[in-house]
Amino acid sequence: MTLPAPDPARRIPATEIFLGFASIAISGFGGVMPFARRMMVERRQWLTPAEFTDLVSLGQILPGPNIVNVSICVGWRFAGVAGIFAALAGLVFVPFWVVICFCIIHASYGEVPRVQGAFAGIACAGAGLVLATGLKMARPMLGHGRAMIFIALGFVAIAVFRWPLVPVVLVLALLSIVVTAWMRDRR
Repeated sequence: MTLPAPDPARRIPATEIFLGFASIAISGFGGVMPFARRMMVERRQWLTPAEFTDLVSLGQILPGPNIVNVSICVGWRFAGVAGIFAALAGLVFVPFWVVICFCIIHASYGEVPRVQGAFAGIACAGAGLVLATGLKMARPMLGHGRAMIFIALGFVAIAVFRWPLVPVVLVLALLSIVVTAWMRDRR
């Protein structure tokens, strides 16, 4: 299997890809996906909301961190191999050093109540960002009744029953294919 060639009509320089993903990394305390969506969909308009949702969905079922998978796909799409390396470098370089600094702070001052409070506040902000991004990603699917059923099934299976992600995604993916084929055959 070969990868499709990058789209020359939508070429973005590798330096711009690097800077875009570096801006995501700098902003993304507590999770980068909300900032990734804002940068790629709302600010720079590299992707439509539906394209972003598709790439994040793909990134979630592949091994590795979601944002890394998305950055590889976006880098390839707009600048080929150079875009992949630019996206990954932008995404990893700044957080690497920030994490090192936070690890030193936590190791040195982690028992101090104010530091514990600061880390708790950061965790709450991160949870809010993840929730907000999930709602934004669901918005393009709101008009599709079947999509909402699968969103609800996925939420209940993972959040309520705490079933493992991979089997839930595989079952829902297969089920959605069967339902879609069945609905097309009925027409």
